[in-house]
Parts: sequence; C-alpha cells; structure tokens
Amino acid sequence: MSGAIAKKYVNALMSSCNDAELTEIYGLLTQLVGALTIEKFHNIILSPDVSAKAKEELVLSLVETKNTKFQNFIKLLSHNDRLTLISVVAKELKYQLSLKNNTYEGSVATNFKMSQAQVSMLEENFSKKFNAKIKLNANENSYPGIKVELDDLGVEVSFSVERLKAQLTEHILKAI
Repeated sequence: MSGAIAKKYVNALMSSCNDAELTEIYGLLTQLVGALTIEKFHNIILSPDVSAKAKEELVLSLVETKNTKFQNFIKLLSHNDRLTLISVVAKELKYQLSLKNNTYEGSVATNFKMSQAQVSMLEENFSKKFNAKIKLNANENSYPGIKVELDDLGVEVSFSVERLKAQLTEHILKAI
C-alpha cells in the first residue's frame, strides 16, 4: 500500500523536476532516511502530540538546501501526514532514476575477496548482457560460491560448489 502511495509522489517529482534536481532531491531524501533510523526521531514523526508544522520544520532543519521544490515536497508530505513514507519514496525515486538513466546497482556475494579487476569484468559483462550500465558492490560473506544480484532488474545469478557437486553426482548416477 505504501509503495503505491510513494509511487504517486515520485511520479509527481519526476514530472516537475529536471535530472539535476531529481539527483539533488534523492541525495537529500537519503539523508533523511538515515535520520528516520534513529528511534527518537521516528517517534517524533509518528507522534500525534507534535503538530504537522513542527514535524515539517524538524525534517527541513536536518538538511541544508535552498531547493524550493524539495522544501515544498516535504511540506506536502507533512500536510498529508506522509513523512513516514520518506524511505519508501527515496527507494522508489532511486528505482525511477535508474530506469531513466539506464544505470543499475547490484551486489556480488562471495566467501572470498574479489579484486577490483574481477568486479570490473563482471560489471562489463552484465552491462553488455542487459544493455545498461551496471555497478556492482563486492561483499565478502559466507556464501559458498558467487552470487550476483541486480534487484532493480529482477536478476540473480549464482554458482555454488554444493550445487555443482549435486549436479555432478546426479549426472554420474544417471550414467550408471
């Protein structure tokens, strides 16, 4: 439900702002998303005892900007009691900007450290495959193999040692 509401706000932003303004607004929204993770701030935003004007002023005081479109956007969210949707709006705006610019971010999960050259090679190959600019972030964790996730494109590619062993065993058993 909140995603559909956020989509309407983002569509309004997309139609009323140019690329530079959208990028600036996204940066400002991500700053506010960081603030919303603080429990005290989140409680103030949710509190019915605090007026909408005071909430609006608090949110605007967290970011230094002269961008009137952003200020009016925050005022609109405050007026409609939608300040809690800031994180959803930021996520949707990032997605819409990705679609517009044909650039996507993803992650590579491995149980070993990947060199920058290896990550660049993966980025280049995925960029060719999807005809888009792909940026990958390497994460070292306990995944036994390699997993590449591109959430905005709905793609997950993985290779694991356990799966290879299982398929090899299955193939040998079928051959016998």
